[in-house]
Amino acid sequence: MSIQITFPDGAVKAFESGITALEIAGQLSNSLPKKVLAAEVNGEVQDATRPINTDATLKLLTWNDTDGKSTFWHSSAHLMAEAIESLYKGIKFGIGPPIEHGFYYDIDTGDTPLTLQDLEKIEKKMVELANKKSEYKRQEIAKAEAVKYFEEKGDEYKLELLEGLNDGDITFYTQGNFTDLCRGPHIPHTGHIKAIKLMKLAGAYWRGDEKRKQLTRIYGVTFPNQQELDDYLKMLEEAEKRDHRKLGQQLEIYTFDDEVGPGLPLWMPNGGFLIEKIEELAKKTEDEAGYSRVRTPHIAKESLYIRSGHLPYYKESMFPPMELDNVKYYLKAMNCPHHHKIFGAMPKSYKDLPIRLAEYGTCYRYEDSGSLFGLMRVRSLQMNDAHIYCTKEQFEEEFRAVNAMYLKYFKIFGIDKYKMRLSKHEPSKLGQKYINEPELWIETENMVRDVLVSSGIPFEEVPDEAAFYGPKIDIQIYSAIGREFTLATNQVDFAQGKRFNLKYINKDNQEDFPIIIHRAPLSTHERFIGFLLEHFAGNFPVWLAPKQIAILPISDKFLDYATDLMKSLKAQGFRVKLDERAEKIGKKIRDAEMMKIPYMAIIGEKEVQNREVSLRKHGQGDLGAYTPEALTTLLTAESQLNA
Repeated sequence: MSIQITFPDGAVKAFESGITALEIAGQLSNSLPKKVLAAEVNGEVQDATRPINTDATLKLLTWNDTDGKSTFWHSSAHLMAEAIESLYKGIKFGIGPPIEHGFYYDIDTGDTPLTLQDLEKIEKKMVELANKKSEYKRQEIAKAEAVKYFEEKGDEYKLELLEGLNDGDITFYTQGNFTDLCRGPHIPHTGHIKAIKLMKLAGAYWRGDEKRKQLTRIYGVTFPNQQELDDYLKMLEEAEKRDHRKLGQQLEIYTFDDEVGPGLPLWMPNGGFLIEKIEELAKKTEDEAGYSRVRTPHIAKESLYIRSGHLPYYKESMFPPMELDNVKYYLKAMNCPHHHKIFGAMPKSYKDLPIRLAEYGTCYRYEDSGSLFGLMRVRSLQMNDAHIYCTKEQFEEEFRAVNAMYLKYFKIFGIDKYKMRLSKHEPSKLGQKYINEPELWIETENMVRDVLVSSGIPFEEVPDEAAFYGPKIDIQIYSAIGREFTLATNQVDFAQGKRFNLKYINKDNQEDFPIIIHRAPLSTHERFIGFLLEHFAGNFPVWLAPKQIAILPISDKFLDYATDLMKSLKAQGFRVKLDERAEKIGKKIRDAEMMKIPYMAIIGEKEVQNREVSLRKHGQGDLGAYTPEALTTLLTAESQLNA
């Protein structure tokens, strides 16, 4: 029997029923099977070796695909488990998932604690096993049979996991001499894994419960070749130097305090300046683009978030309610319902649209304590938010303009590499994860796709990652050292207008509902400043630096001249630090370097006599003598925005 396979480019080809994705790859190209790690069949990622028996859409996944990497690292976790089981007796396994970069496995080592020295031994064994090119074999197992297997093995962790599974939903994967309870998918064989590095050991409570036993978590990363591993390790070394958590403290950007609470950053003066400067840029950009600024409260009644639909979907990410006058209130986790209320406060005509409401609104999200990470994952966040209310005819221009705003910001901040993902719905989850409006989903996804294509913006399509009210574009950006960050989203909303009864009078004098675009090009202050700290390694460009120049008098004898220079530069709008401490000039220079102040003006006897300064640049050293006028010219030029 013949089946029809539709490829991502729209091409349709006929194949025999029961063919695998890997076999299809072999028919397309002799070299392609060596690259295929998994397959996306009808939107679901699965083994490339599983038979396809019906008409289907097919995407062959390689190392260059996110899901390809994830499958590769999941399989690497199983390889590590096989190596550990062969080296140590009485080992029991928890879970071993892929993560953003690599994988981990939680292990009960019994009476044999693992050390860093053991990691080298495990790595060596992994290489040996990988070279055997053992196939990852999938097997559907009856629950009773699965229970019997792990009872005989004496692994209570897998038995506990089995309790939550039903017959028909249980699969085993085997490679070499190792078998695991696993949903999959996996790569075809271990031979794809060419380069291995086990990174670290950590403790992890079983199922995240501190009342349960603490297991040993081993983190690792693997690659299809040694060069990529070497490059990754170099990137990590550089990333360590650029760690926003260390730089944030060193440069006096932000701090945390136990009495304030975890995930609640306190912005210090330098951080406060960065926030003001970024907001200044955003507000100017949005003013020019026709946005109006609004303000909304930090709390609202429960009923608001029930109406919006957020509470059922996001309740776990919201702080617990507080009760006032027998009414439940929630800390604001998102700005959109508040903006909808502002839009609906006054009658609207099609002539009033588009309406663009912008706010740097503070939101609060109850992130699990274990997931908090510097500025990247916090509980208090200040969001560069806005909502555009427009007609269907206006949508293309408005959505295109938002994407153009992203690109403008990328240029300003020197972001050369980025990726846009069109996140779509999953039809089988309509009415559960997504608003049950199948025709509107198709229509709006096509609208977004058409804008991206016509704008020439590269993108990839990702199923089952849309917002509950419409498709969205997720924007991934890369720092100067190639690390990937999730910046923000550009979302389409066809549902909230009806939920909030946001009507306007159209050209036919009929009531209609606007399409809503949710956008936040500069993400949150927390995430964006965290990114910028790494991207610039704390060496902010002169226009953004909290202090642009440090004036360093060699002794108090030269303080009058230094003070006059400071006043003159400040009067011209420059940000100046005068170091009046009774310290040696070497220490003043070192401290200014540590604070990564772009320029240092050193003043001694010769400089006072010649009415000039000896200028140094951070990280570069001495630039020679400059008059105050020449210094002003230099600072003025470097303070210009790269817009």
